[in-house]
Amino acid sequence: MSILFIFENKNVMPWVKALKKALPNTTIEVYPEVKNKDAIDFVICWKPTKNVLAQFPNIKVIQSVGAAIDHITNSQTIPTNTIITRIIDEKLSNDMWEFLITIVLSELKNIQQYSNQKTTKIWEQYNYKSINNTTVAILGLGNIGGYVAEKFAKIGFKVKGWSNSKKEIPSVKSYHEEDKFDAFLNNADFLINLLPLTANTKDILNKNTFNKLPKGSFLINVARGEHLVDNDLINALDTSILSGAFLDVFRIEPLSNEHPFWKHPKIKITPHIASLTNVDTAINQIVENYKRFLNKEEIQNSVSLKKGY
Repeated sequence: MSILFIFENKNVMPWVKALKKALPNTTIEVYPEVKNKDAIDFVICWKPTKNVLAQFPNIKVIQSVGAAIDHITNSQTIPTNTIITRIIDEKLSNDMWEFLITIVLSELKNIQQYSNQKTTKIWEQYNYKSINNTTVAILGLGNIGGYVAEKFAKIGFKVKGWSNSKKEIPSVKSYHEEDKFDAFLNNADFLINLLPLTANTKDILNKNTFNKLPKGSFLINVARGEHLVDNDLINALDTSILSGAFLDVFRIEPLSNEHPFWKHPKIKITPHIASLTNVDTAINQIVENYKRFLNKEEIQNSVSLKKGY
């Protein structure tokens, strides 16, 4: 029995060091340096290359080091008896909330416009909106989305959310039926995407969705790049259907130098840093799950392969 790390586009060494310290008597390897592929039964993953897990016939548990699992399920063929689990961390949720409130307040108070004016010495004032007359619509009310929605509501925003099932969150209006999607989008000043990536949510940020928003809404995508139809966003911005967009995630990462998002004046970009997994707290969850696996106990934070989350 042994543990294998398979990481792409993320430094694996802090994770290896922390896990070896917590499990000193366990065989821990890093792909592709594997002595015995048949011995691997617990895999820790971040964006594994396509079908790489097929090399290991005895995998019982696949541990994502993030809150999402689509980077695994979309690239691998997963046997039905394999358990997939993810990291659920309040710090991850709070980091996301801090990131989002920073963006929303900056847009409400025209901070970027004033920053741009400084470079050309322009003195011009603009009207602004206040928290209590601003509506935030959140796609996805799972662990992170629900936390973020409640936080926005607590400080006075008008908040509504869309999810697979009805949620009970204080001061947050919950929508879940498909025929209520238009009502969810109606009068949204900000549309924030925190959905899991599934067959049903892929490409949900498209021209039909944008056209149902009030003119001048602002889009924030911090979920997955595959939720967004890139050309539809550019068209919505160029025709002023949307006033702007803040994107932290992209279909292909890193974003290529040739991508039109870089040069678009209404798009702001960050390199997938809205909410980064904390190694120390995540390792504790991984260690707990590995011990549960050894003891044939229920794995924490496991996900449904059917639902995709």
